Amino acid sequence: MYETKQSRSAVAPPVGEREVAAGGPYERFVGGSPQVERVIFERLARELMLVQLKVKKRAKAADVERAFHAKGILGVENATLRFRRDLPEDLQVGFARPGAAYPVTVRLSNASGVRQADFEPDLRGAALRVRVGPTEAHDLLMTNYPVSHARNAWEFVQFAKVMAGANTRLRKAFALFVRLPLVVGARQARRMRRNVRAGTRRRVGSLALERYWSRGAILWGDAGPVRYRLRPAPGVLGAPAPSRTDADYLRHELATRLVRTDVVFELCVQRYVDGARTAIENGAAVWRESDSPPVVVATLTIPRQDLDTADARAVELLVDEMAFDPWNTTEEFRPLGNLNRARRAAYEAGSAHRRGYRFVTPVPRRNAVVGRFLDGLFRVVDRVVPWHRLPRGLGLLNLEAFRQVLRRRNLIDTEVHEAPPQAHRVSPVVDADLRTRRSYDGTWNDLSAPRMGAVGAAFGRNLAPDYRPDLFDVPNPVLVSRRLLHRDAFIPATSLNVLAAGWIQFQVHDWVNHRRFPAGLQDVEVPLPRGMTWRNTPGGAPERVMRFADNEGMWPAEGAEPPVLFANTASHWWDGSEVYGGDASVALSLRDGAQLRLPGGHLPAGADGVPLTGFRDNWWLGLSVMHTLFAREHNAVCEALRSEYRHMDEEAVYHTARLVVSALIAKIHTVEWTPAILRTELIDLSLRANWEGPPQNWLTQLGLWLVDEHALTGITETVPDHHGAPYSLTEDFVTVYRMHPLIPDDYEIADHRTGHLLGSYGFREVQGMATEEVARRVGLANALYSLGIAHPGAITLHNYPQALLEFERDGELIDLSVVDLVRTRRRGVPRYNDFRAGLHKPRVRRFEDVSSDPDVVAQLKDVYRTVDEIDTMVGLFAENPPAGFGFSDTAFRIFILMASRRLQSDRFLTVDFRPEVYTPLGLDWIDRSGMKSVILRHCPELAASLPRKASAFAPWVPMMPDGQRPAG
Repeated sequence: MYETKQSRSAVAPPVGEREVAAGGPYERFVGGSPQVERVIFERLARELMLVQLKVKKRAKAADVERAFHAKGILGVENATLRFRRDLPEDLQVGFARPGAAYPVTVRLSNASGVRQADFEPDLRGAALRVRVGPTEAHDLLMTNYPVSHARNAWEFVQFAKVMAGANTRLRKAFALFVRLPLVVGARQARRMRRNVRAGTRRRVGSLALERYWSRGAILWGDAGPVRYRLRPAPGVLGAPAPSRTDADYLRHELATRLVRTDVVFELCVQRYVDGARTAIENGAAVWRESDSPPVVVATLTIPRQDLDTADARAVELLVDEMAFDPWNTTEEFRPLGNLNRARRAAYEAGSAHRRGYRFVTPVPRRNAVVGRFLDGLFRVVDRVVPWHRLPRGLGLLNLEAFRQVLRRRNLIDTEVHEAPPQAHRVSPVVDADLRTRRSYDGTWNDLSAPRMGAVGAAFGRNLAPDYRPDLFDVPNPVLVSRRLLHRDAFIPATSLNVLAAGWIQFQVHDWVNHRRFPAGLQDVEVPLPRGMTWRNTPGGAPERVMRFADNEGMWPAEGAEPPVLFANTASHWWDGSEVYGGDASVALSLRDGAQLRLPGGHLPAGADGVPLTGFRDNWWLGLSVMHTLFAREHNAVCEALRSEYRHMDEEAVYHTARLVVSALIAKIHTVEWTPAILRTELIDLSLRANWEGPPQNWLTQLGLWLVDEHALTGITETVPDHHGAPYSLTEDFVTVYRMHPLIPDDYEIADHRTGHLLGSYGFREVQGMATEEVARRVGLANALYSLGIAHPGAITLHNYPQALLEFERDGELIDLSVVDLVRTRRRGVPRYNDFRAGLHKPRVRRFEDVSSDPDVVAQLKDVYRTVDEIDTMVGLFAENPPAGFGFSDTAFRIFILMASRRLQSDRFLTVDFRPEVYTPLGLDWIDRSGMKSVILRHCPELAASLPRKASAFAPWVPMMPDGQRPAG
């Protein structure tokens, strides 16, 4: 189930001993199973996308072409396939019924991936789409040579790579006689050249006179496997000699022919006999007519017509854009064999790449070589001088090289993939609105994989899960919490303000949320230490266990346990769902036309006293401030768009404003919040480089050119890149963002004009249904000011908020620190030492290696038997962080991987971060705005309080009770 990117890099060998029977009587899967074969074929599909890019570059084309069959000769939609009335009884399957007739789309083409002259040596192809009904179609793909040059998918891709861009005779000769033998071996290269020569050397006078073979087999219901072919019907008119000067003579000949007469073919099938005479897995094997005579089953008629009318040309362009795929069929007619199974991944990837739905980023060879060299070098250097103590330039290179390592080794695919592949319907055309608007639930961000990152998609993994039920309660999580986490005295983070605490919860609510069972339906029970009791509900009886609702797990396959997969009930994308909602009904309920409902400038009240917004759990004053501020920001963007673009309708205004606000939030988090909590020049430069591009000095530019060419620009100027695993946020990411110590227990609300105290509150008095009474009474400006001048808690041991140690939520009374420990264990996140090792840090051997504080070391020894038992969250809190860091270096390693990934995977923050989608005003708004400007747009009276040379998340300038600012 869990495949690291490293495991994906294995290249499939040719057909041989690694293939074993796994698919019933006909098919054998590479690597021994459909799951292993799928991973191999996904890699081959990516290599075909790189072939497309290489062809585009060599041809100096504006757009990506098909990897094969780039030049269409004929494209019509009015052909007819009619089955014979005397169709053999055993072949009467599915849509194949005696006398049945169906409309057909036909595309005839040259086979090369380069648009070359028709008189150049080449194979020719035929693609049919038989339209049976509104939801059923069957694609039949054929070439005018009976067998493939390649026995299997691996050979097919290697040949394509070798021949990519070989658009001159000299380049073709070099590719065939020099490069091909080096890749597949001399013997196989000779066979492949022989097949290619046999298929391409014959001069073609008319595509109406050609025979076309499927090469691979398909299932024909209970009749078993067949190969199919088209051949000209008897009595077809001859053709003039092939032209040597007209680059488009094949089209001209068909156009002339169709003005005079129909073009008619017979569709024939050859039945499967046995594995020796009618091979399924070997695409280069001939099915001889003497072993399996062809049987005519239907007639294909392309009716007489004029191909040069405007309507015909329009249809031809439409057909040329279609993505034909042999898997566009039903299970009764599913494709069979190695090449066909590979085509499932290849056709989907290639067509999505050509249409701009999927992207691939070639890695220059120098980046791969230099990156691995620097990885080894910095591993040695880091033993002496850690990355954060290196000179700035070397530190940036160290971080970049290490991020490449993390991308290779720490992106684990948890999606449940279809293996073996199954037939499917023709993919619907992507709705035009979805190309330029975020969906409500996160679907269609990746247009080639609509469910990727959407609500309900599984959390990924950065480390392989370590699911240990025997250690769920070892050591007792209540004991761990009491001795190591509970706050005795508030430990402030003096470089930050409490807005930083509100901000990160505001963000986490956008990113992650695990579904819980209703309380009492399926609970976790934690045994309590001797002599301790707990009330599990407000006013409930004391009990000897602590009880709270369990998370709902995902079982990816029947009987697959344990449930180490969990669904995210938020979308994984950075899409502002905490403001806008994660489904259409919630989003629409929050709107008033294009704007968000804000009666009197406040969020609308809910029946339970908590405001109505996109995500309203765990509500407190810090969240109220953030939600109100960015709801107002949305409305301000709407007003600006209406003023600038008077033609925009309200729906377009809403969705454009949502794009702008969501991107602005991502920018603020990247270049303001994170540098505030990781307060070093190196991190500030690195994160600004993510958004804006790296510093323009020659040494940094040279280093990035050597290590990662794609880092030479900001991520917003690149294309989406998932780095080998479908995009998702991860369980490990959730773990490092457990930052509850940031929340203070006590709050003082002051007047921003005079500094006079308006009230002192405990957390429970500014939380839940009590929040809005305080927020509305003091006003947004005073709330912002009061949080801005106060410090949050430090992310360390013994600093978990007291208010969260007996916290009422959904009818339960919970100690949230215990819940955090238990959730991490039960989700299979490795314990701290394994977590470190999985992120390429040395394992700790002694408790003294975790922290330099002797009191912390003594406390760890008192709770844990060995360093390997230390809980992940405890170890992260106990670590001595680098100078200026608000959290540990180990947690930071997840951050440097996932921070850029959240931007890099999102097309609305990469390829579609452009004026055609955001409008010029929208991009300018994002460029000119930050957290300070958002605050001042809605509370201009706070200008004097904001820090002058630091971010809005640094401590603000307080007003003294006498109305004066402090000196300096």
